[in-house]
Amino acid sequence: MVQSDTFFPLPAPRNTNQHFSTLRQKRRKKMWILYNVDYSKSVFIIWSKWCLYCAAVVCLLVSRVWTDDACPFSCICASDSGMVTCLTDGEETELPGEIPEWTSTLILKGRNISTLPRGAFSANGTELEIVTLSLSYNGIQTIEPYAFLGLPRLHVLDLSHNQLESISARAFHGLPELRSLYLNHSILPSATAQLSHALGAQSLRNLHRLELAGNKLKSIPLERLDIYNLHALVLINNSIESIERENITSLYQQRRIRVYLYLNPFRCNCDLEPFFYWLKNSSQCPDAGHLLCSEPEAKRGVPVEKLRGEDVDCLNENLEAVSYVFLGIVLALIGVVFLMVLYLNRGGIKRWLNNIREACRDQMEVYHYRYEQDSDPRLANVAV
Repeated sequence: MVQSDTFFPLPAPRNTNQHFSTLRQKRRKKMWILYNVDYSKSVFIIWSKWCLYCAAVVCLLVSRVWTDDACPFSCICASDSGMVTCLTDGEETELPGEIPEWTSTLILKGRNISTLPRGAFSANGTELEIVTLSLSYNGIQTIEPYAFLGLPRLHVLDLSHNQLESISARAFHGLPELRSLYLNHSILPSATAQLSHALGAQSLRNLHRLELAGNKLKSIPLERLDIYNLHALVLINNSIESIERENITSLYQQRRIRVYLYLNPFRCNCDLEPFFYWLKNSSQCPDAGHLLCSEPEAKRGVPVEKLRGEDVDCLNENLEAVSYVFLGIVLALIGVVFLMVLYLNRGGIKRWLNNIREACRDQMEVYHYRYEQDSDPRLANVAV
C-alpha cells in the first residue's frame, strides 16, 4: 500500500544541458524583445528632437535671409531700433534701394551723391516713417523741388558738410513736421541767394532749430523771423558784419529765439548801433561775450559788449560829415551870388575894364616916350 504523502520525484530530462540551453534562449529572446521596444522609443524621441532642432535652424536661416533681402546693399539695419546706417567711402553714387518701411532713422554718409531728385526717399510714391534723416558728407550739389516728398513725419534733417550750388525754392516742401534743419558748412556762394527762398517754404513754419554755421553768410538768410517757430538760430563762423534793423525789430518781438553769432567779423561803426543796443538790452545771444570787432583798425579785437555808446552813435559819427556838407553848400551859395552880381553889373564892369585898359595904355605910352628920349643922344641935347 502506497502512502499519500509519498513524494515521487519527476523524471529528469534526458539531456540537462539541452534543457538549460533552451531556457537561456527563451530568456534572451524575451529580453531582446523588451530591449527592442525601449530602444525604438528612445530612437523616436531622439529623432523628434533632431527634427525640431533642424526646423528651428531652418526658420532662423529663412528669417536671416529675409532680413538681408530687406536691408539695402552696403547698409546695416537694426529693426529693433528702427535704424538703417549706410557708410561708404565715396564709391557709391546713388541713394540706397528700397528702404525698409520700419525705418525711423536713416544715416547716409560718405557717398558721392550730386543731386537729390524729386521724391528721392519715397519708392513708388509711398510714404515712409522716417523721423531722422542724416545726409552729411555726401557731396550733394543740387536739391531739386520736392526732394523730400514722402517723408511727412520727418523731424530732423541734416545736410551738413555738402557742396550745395543750387537749392530749389520748393526743396523743403512736404515737411510739415520738420523741427531741426542742419546746413552747416554746406552753402556755396552761388546758392546763398537761393537759400532765403528755400527757407521761406510754408512747410517750415514749425521749425525749432536752424543751423547755418560756416557758410560765409553776410546777413541772416531769413526774410522774416516772425513767421517761424524758431527757438535756436546758429550763425557761427560766417561773414556777418552787422544785423539789419528789420531783423533786430523781429528779434525784439520773438523773445524765445536764441541767436548764436560767435566768429563773425563785426564792423563796429555807426551801422552797428541797432545791434549793439539789442545786445546790451537782451539776453537772446548766449555767446554775446565772445563777439569781437574786426573793423575799424582802432577797435580790432575789442568785445562788442564793451563798446561805448558814442562808438556807435550815428549822430556823433556823422556830425563831421554833415559839417563838411554844410560848408560846401555855403560856399556854393556864395559862388552863385558872386556870379549873379557879376552878370547883373556886366555893363559897368565892361566900362571899368575899358577905362583900366586906356589908363594902362596911356601910361605905357609915357614910359615908351621917355625910353626913346633916353636912348637917342640927339634928342637929349635938344632937350638940354
